[in-house]
Amino acid sequence: MLNNQHGAEESAVEVINPTGRGGVLLICEHASSEIPARYGDLGLRPEWRQSHAAWDPGALALSKALSAALDAPIVASRVSRLVYDCNRPPEAESAMPVRSEVVEVPGNVGLTEAQRKERTDSIYRPFCAAVTEMIAKGPRVLMSVHSFTPVYFGERRKTEIGILHDSDSRMADLMLENAGALPHRCIERNQPYGPEDGVTHSLKLHGIANGLANVMLEIRNDLIRDEGDVTTMSQELLSMIRPALEALPGAGEGGRNA
Repeated sequence: MLNNQHGAEESAVEVINPTGRGGVLLICEHASSEIPARYGDLGLRPEWRQSHAAWDPGALALSKALSAALDAPIVASRVSRLVYDCNRPPEAESAMPVRSEVVEVPGNVGLTEAQRKERTDSIYRPFCAAVTEMIAKGPRVLMSVHSFTPVYFGERRKTEIGILHDSDSRMADLMLENAGALPHRCIERNQPYGPEDGVTHSLKLHGIANGLANVMLEIRNDLIRDEGDVTTMSQELLSMIRPALEALPGAGEGGRNA
């Protein structure tokens, strides 16, 4: 874990493999479904506490597999995105959503300015500070790792692997050039979400603003349900990631060390 001075910060963020030297920094904004005791249960129905609305199932396990293969540090949130979504800026309503798909979050209704500030200061800012600290160590590439539900508002999604980007498409372009290595997978650009959905906040804040090549990986969560699934998916992703790192100007060292 990151060594912070304040207990609240320690509980909000975890840094895994902080000395990784592979040239890639992994971030996992939706790694946990944990709701700190001070927020009660947010009024959630029990079955929603572990649902995809509360976190990204499999995303942290996949991040750890990629970390091991690439010798990459991971910055992971330890708080449910229903408390604060670390991939959203404080001013966004979706940072502390009152509803996520069909999931209602009564504990987020009518939050005061002071309540929103407390969550921002105790969850979002420590996460951002940890990312900033790891960027100072000199990675060339930022990768944000997510998972998504196979069925959304009752509709089955065909996308299996989404390669997302904002204005900087360097890593996404290079990865997609190698998507042919996985003919059995439905791999799509900026699906099932894109910049218009507000999902590239972290890429812009931590990647583009710091001159880092960056990409978001969105994996359908029924493909990473257990350890075997995660191992398979990590190897499939690496078949796109490693050639991309090799081809990315200035990032070849990280790719060679992976």
